[in-house]
Amino acid sequence: MIFTESTLHGAFTIELVRAQDERGFFARSFSAEEFAAHGLPAEMPQSSVSCNLRRGTLRGLHYQAPPHGEDKLVRCTAGAIFDVIVDLRGGSPTQHCWFGTELTADNRRALFIPKGFAHGFITLRDDTEILYMISVPYLPGAERGVRWNDPALAIKWPIEPVVISARDAALPLLGASTAA
Repeated sequence: MIFTESTLHGAFTIELVRAQDERGFFARSFSAEEFAAHGLPAEMPQSSVSCNLRRGTLRGLHYQAPPHGEDKLVRCTAGAIFDVIVDLRGGSPTQHCWFGTELTADNRRALFIPKGFAHGFITLRDDTEILYMISVPYLPGAERGVRWNDPALAIKWPIEPVVISARDAALPLLGASTAA
């Protein structure tokens, strides 16, 4: 695997190293040893899937409140997304900055998201599925969020959302919600 740190400290894009032949290819998509060597969590005890029927479905920006923060490894297994993270860590030199990357079933890229980041995405194709590996079990009641179109963040989404939940549309603006 090839780990490339994003513009936000501690967040990485991860590319597969393919062993290819006439059958196709084989590649590791997670290695506890390699994650630990990069200072990343070597255990991801929960796995979740997000299925999205329509292009333009927006989810986020979500996070778990401290002390229930989650490290996440996100990969698109069908379709395509524009994946966005926002650094909410107090005292971070990139606090309130965002990073976005395209994750697709074709590029097989993953994004490692550290604790203290909000996460969201917009689907770029119909029938898009995202696989999450998560460092801690989900805790109902600890979920928080920041509005996807918060002017203080000025995220440059590649398309306008056509599907967004009432809950996500009503998430608070940055100043009213964050303490990661």
